[in-house]
Amino acid sequence: MADKLQLLKRYWNHTSFRPCQEEIIDSVLAGRDTLALLPTGGGKSLCYQLPTLMMDGTCLVVSPLIALMKDQVQQLNERHIKAACLYAGQSPNEIFTVLNNAVGGQLKFLYVSPERLRSRMFIEHFRGMKVCLIAVDEAHCISQWGYDFRPPYLQLADIRQYKPTVPVIALTATATARVVDDICARLQMRQCQVFRTSFARPNLAYVVEHTADKQAALLRLCRRSGGCGIVYVGSRRRAETVADYLNSNALPAIYYHAGLTSAERDLRQAMWMKGECRIIVATNAFGMGIDKSDVRFVAHLDVPSSVESYFQEAGRAGRDGKAARAVLFCDDGDIKWLGKNFETDYPPLEHVRNAYRALCNYYRLPMGSGADLRYDFDIKAICNVYHQPLREFYACCQILEREGLVALTDVDGHSSNLFIPIGRDELYRFQVDHMVLGDMLQAIIRLYPGIFTESTPIDEKRIASRCYLDAKDVRQRLAKMNDMHIVDYTPSTDKPQIVFCSERVDERSIYLAGQNYDALKEAARFRLEAMAQYVSNDHECRSRQLLAYFGEVDGVVDCGQCDVCLRHLHVDDDVEQAVLQAVAQGRQSVVGLCEMLAEQNYIGVEDAVRRLLDCGSLQLDKNLFLSLS
Repeated sequence: MADKLQLLKRYWNHTSFRPCQEEIIDSVLAGRDTLALLPTGGGKSLCYQLPTLMMDGTCLVVSPLIALMKDQVQQLNERHIKAACLYAGQSPNEIFTVLNNAVGGQLKFLYVSPERLRSRMFIEHFRGMKVCLIAVDEAHCISQWGYDFRPPYLQLADIRQYKPTVPVIALTATATARVVDDICARLQMRQCQVFRTSFARPNLAYVVEHTADKQAALLRLCRRSGGCGIVYVGSRRRAETVADYLNSNALPAIYYHAGLTSAERDLRQAMWMKGECRIIVATNAFGMGIDKSDVRFVAHLDVPSSVESYFQEAGRAGRDGKAARAVLFCDDGDIKWLGKNFETDYPPLEHVRNAYRALCNYYRLPMGSGADLRYDFDIKAICNVYHQPLREFYACCQILEREGLVALTDVDGHSSNLFIPIGRDELYRFQVDHMVLGDMLQAIIRLYPGIFTESTPIDEKRIASRCYLDAKDVRQRLAKMNDMHIVDYTPSTDKPQIVFCSERVDERSIYLAGQNYDALKEAARFRLEAMAQYVSNDHECRSRQLLAYFGEVDGVVDCGQCDVCLRHLHVDDDVEQAVLQAVAQGRQSVVGLCEMLAEQNYIGVEDAVRRLLDCGSLQLDKNLFLSLS
């Protein structure tokens, strides 16, 4: 068996571990229940993937993010590590095949969305699997005090009874001390080993700028900041208007939100990742799984609803360890706006039940039916039919999703998918009886030989070229074979989707959020008030405030570079602030500092250094290196 470093080099092409990774891996290999708190981009997935390769059996990975699951499975398969995933909306044949492969030991990793844990089919197969590790990603979702509580996660404690000796690793990027305790308790972790790295980001300057003209302030930030940046906004329309505003002021920008097609989102993300466009203006639909190291600034034009959300999004700046800024612009109406949205986002329970009934009636689902059925989700049409306010209805749908009753997807993946559930003999008889369809199917099998073992992404245009057909004809023939139960065909779509995760139940029986919807609402109110406190607290170091929220207080010092710290130094000039922030992040030579800030379009750096030396904010040593006084 290869050792840890050999596997790290072979599969990830790294020669050393990031902070805390090796200790976490050793804890897992020793069979201990383990909780890992690592920052976004800190390499959480490696902490369960690498030890699994050194163990005998399959790793069950529970994750609420379908797009991230698919991405992880794709990456593992590209490394020739066998992996598959289960989530709402897959066909029974596909689910059965994946589970059989897991029971047969053909999968090293099985990714599962939390609502799948409750199905009888999953539990029956799970009991027969040889499981070496259970990994719980986004583990804060199991706590009602976490910022994204998902009640189906509570099922994890139930499935542990079938594998009581299998260790569990829980992973999250953002958790308060209360959430950490809740995770350990709800996962029934035994003598849990807790590993955490500091949440401190010494290279990242946190700034709150109070302004009556956010767009003008954003324009100044973009012009004086080098490198690329992310601008987060609270709505799709605002993403488009802000991008237009930046472009009209000679700052190339693109917008990104869930209303774009998958092809458009992929293109825009690729443009930004490659540096073809410097600024991306986005809703919170952007960022999951993004690991771009050279982001020099992240700006928020709207105040997020929780410190956790803000910390995660702001933390996408400066991952290369170089100086970066996270700037939150706010005005007098922001907190009032947050409070108004809060009441809309947590409507009365009766409204949630009415929304569930409206959804079931709109798609004509009889009582006791509908499990795993998928439909195009036109929320405006549904609201028009049932006279529902759009924002509140969407909030109700999100609550139903957290409960595991439905799953909402903006776009169904990046391609069509095809799976052949029948055996070779039945397939041969079909090809004899249906020669035209059979010939096309044989061509598909040659193009995609793995289509008998798992759902496989396909390209109808490629198939059409091979069979001398139009892509439209290919889709029609595949749809026909799908109706004949010869294939499971899921065509690509650029429309939002809704999947019903279980049979329709009487809405009066819906008992939300662990029987305590009010407690869930109060936890959200606490997070909102903490965010409001962060915005309004102009006398305590921003970094210190954020670290204290996550329970990190011992040994913490003022950062010396946030707006509060600079205000204490009586520094108002943009260039002087940039100089002090750079020096706070490490010793700087005068020449090196001037060159670095000149590359970021700052003008008058030498004069600013001289002023700061004169007033005593900076000092210069005999080697001409600058430091804070």
